Amino acid sequence: MKTEKLILIEQLCVHYEVEPAFFSNLQETGLIEICVVEEASYLHQDAVNDVERMVRIHHDLHVNPEGIDVVFNLLKKIDNLNAEVLELKNRLKRYEDS
Repeated sequence: MKTEKLILIEQLCVHYEVEPAFFSNLQETGLIEICVVEEASYLHQDAVNDVERMVRIHHDLHVNPEGIDVVFNLLKKIDNLNAEVLELKNRLKRYEDS
């Protein structure tokens, strides 16, 4: 498997100053997917933004991985609701302009 779009978990641990167990816990709660290639653990680069949010929640609020799961899912719901509100406002504006 190609590792060009994968980031080594060890590098992320050093960069974010977290233990490898942090990423294991995130995987166990279903928040991230870790790929294992030739006995090395990797994270897909598309997940980095989400991981950064999770690390900030962990560091700034001292929240454990289970709590991160709750907070992260609530943040996703808020983002989805904001997008829906924006879409509805745009649709309403079209009807008002007609």
